[in-house]
Amino acid sequence: MATFHSFIHLMFIGIIALFPVVNPVGSAFIVNPYLSDLNQADKKKAVKKITLYAFGICSVSLFAGHYILELFGISIPVIQLAGGIMICKMGWEFLSSGNNKQEEVGKEAAPVNVSEFKQLEDKLFYPITFPVTTGAGTMSVLFTLSAHSSANDLKNYLFNTGAIILAIVVMCILVYVFYLNTKRIINYLGESGEKILNRITSFLIFCVGLQIAVSGITALVQGYKA
Repeated sequence: MATFHSFIHLMFIGIIALFPVVNPVGSAFIVNPYLSDLNQADKKKAVKKITLYAFGICSVSLFAGHYILELFGISIPVIQLAGGIMICKMGWEFLSSGNNKQEEVGKEAAPVNVSEFKQLEDKLFYPITFPVTTGAGTMSVLFTLSAHSSANDLKNYLFNTGAIILAIVVMCILVYVFYLNTKRIINYLGESGEKILNRITSFLIFCVGLQIAVSGITALVQGYKA
């Protein structure tokens, strides 16, 4: 019974710790411009791949991420800086684009060009899954949870690791649900509301990327001072 309570407790800790850094609601609005022109079948296929990629990144980060970074001599602050720069770049591209994809009249029901979908397919892992959906923050949290789940007893270790994996699965389900249904939420806002939201979201993408990059720079400077 004590082991079961520990399992539930660690699972909820994992969900609470991962939710702010994965942020499936906010990330869904960030990713929406990439998915907005896809028909429902292609969108479902794309979101399914993003979810699987996210689960893969989280699993690797949980079990081997720390060792991989050590192998290449890369620190978390460097990951934060690089990821922040790429998110800033995305936000700037969305802000500087003359028209949003959604502004083209009569194209909502039009099928996506095959080459366009192939282009999007190349972006599903990078930058949509990493660093937008699961970035340096997610990796840091999983490193911490991995250390928290360590135990001398194999049975306790398996229980603890299983709880964290279940928390990852819950986050991936939330990513799938919100990414797939963002368009419906935006449709309630109407055309003008959608345009305003797209611009605000683009600006927030840029700000989030800048914040992540600044956090990485700050951590690097503090590391050098120490």
